[in-house]
Amino acid sequence: MKKKKALIMLSILFIFLILTVVGRRFAPHDPYQSNLMDANRAPCAEYPLGTDNLGRCVLSRILEGATVSVYSALGVVAVVFSVGTLIGIVAGYGGGWLDQLLMKITVVFQAFPSFILAVAIAGMLGPGLKNAMLSLVVMYWTTYARLARSLVLQLKNETYIQAARICGAKKRQILFRHILPGILSPMLLTAVLDISNVILSMAGLSFLGLGVQAPMAEWGLMISNGKAFLQTAPWLILFPSLALFLTVILFNVTGDSLRDALNERGETDV
Repeated sequence: MKKKKALIMLSILFIFLILTVVGRRFAPHDPYQSNLMDANRAPCAEYPLGTDNLGRCVLSRILEGATVSVYSALGVVAVVFSVGTLIGIVAGYGGGWLDQLLMKITVVFQAFPSFILAVAIAGMLGPGLKNAMLSLVVMYWTTYARLARSLVLQLKNETYIQAARICGAKKRQILFRHILPGILSPMLLTAVLDISNVILSMAGLSFLGLGVQAPMAEWGLMISNGKAFLQTAPWLILFPSLALFLTVILFNVTGDSLRDALNERGETDV
């Protein structure tokens, strides 16, 4: 049952990711077209989720913003997964002074409150999607480095690793042909569980004005712009928040179902 649940959730997530790409093509209006005559219009047949203060269709902007909100988070997770895992396996397998140096650098980054560090970096670099993504990379890579290192320390003395050394395998071959496949399941699971956190962090930076900038459609920015009209047009906050909430729930439930399925097989303790 756990495997079936994981498969179902992965299928739903896959369909959702496709819809975030093609959904913008089915938007009822141009998400960037302003019409002040329809400003702050309540939900109706023409505008199912209402309009914002510039008369832009909220539904169209949510569909447009899904691509930015979701795929920017996927991009961040892909980078931190690659960088953090590489640092972790090099530190764990190399040991000695290299391990101490890399782990001290990791501890330095972990000493700062994570989101405060992202805000500080985004503030120094300036607002924008690329700078926000870079600040989140700096924020999240340490988790993968420490996890990869701990998993490598458990595997490096296994019999099949020692056999590879005796057979004359080079360190690079041992790392990428033997150790990396052994730690891949828990690392990928951590990445799936982290996607929802990255989506929320990206929305938080945009809400504070440090992420995506107008007129680009992004859920956090839409919520930020709508807070000034909370009393007169509550749908400006309600619907982007609902889209953000449901997306986070989807990734969290998918990650939990994957963890249950892998734990049942004994592949991960994450």
